[in-house]
Amino acid sequence: MALVGKKAPAFSVGAVINGEEIVDNFSLDQYLGKKNVILFFYPKDFTFVCPTELHAFQAKLAEFEKRDTVVIGCSTDTEETHLAWLMTAKDNGGIEGVTYTILADVAKTISLNYGVLGGEYSFDAATRTWSFSGAPIAYRGTFLIDKEGIVRHESVNDFPLGRNIDEYLRLIDAQLHVEKFGEVCPANWEEGKAAMQATNEGVANYLSNN
Repeated sequence: MALVGKKAPAFSVGAVINGEEIVDNFSLDQYLGKKNVILFFYPKDFTFVCPTELHAFQAKLAEFEKRDTVVIGCSTDTEETHLAWLMTAKDNGGIEGVTYTILADVAKTISLNYGVLGGEYSFDAATRTWSFSGAPIAYRGTFLIDKEGIVRHESVNDFPLGRNIDEYLRLIDAQLHVEKFGEVCPANWEEGKAAMQATNEGVANYLSNN
């Protein structure tokens, strides 16, 4: 079930911040009214596509920060595993140098609530037992959450498909433009290009000039 237009599911969970410190009870509440959030999920620490994505987000971190946006990663690994991966050099498959927060969704409840868990639970009433089918890790889900805590974008990639980080910067630019000017952003819109009014006349004018 899509989360776009709805309040982002709340959580309070252990995390690693600043690339080196484990904290308890990390939540998004601290950003309400202050920052946009890019919350992204990835399958596992110490894997192959995942470090390329985490480093790619880090490489663009200053661009996100210029847009009043914080980047937060999340997987179902523990805080200690996150920290070990952060202490591992880049040329050895690690993510040393990543400074944004990484959440430890050990209970898998955040992944479940955001709809990105790679499997599902089922309950057998006859035996009164729970079972799980699928992969108990997160797909590559990405959520743009505005300053009011509302989800404005969500996308989910399968495990082998890495993300394009620049697309999330474009989406943030579009959201900020809509908020500032009250215009809507057409296909392939980028910062600096013309947007349009959400009227028949606005569409006609845009199409006639593009």
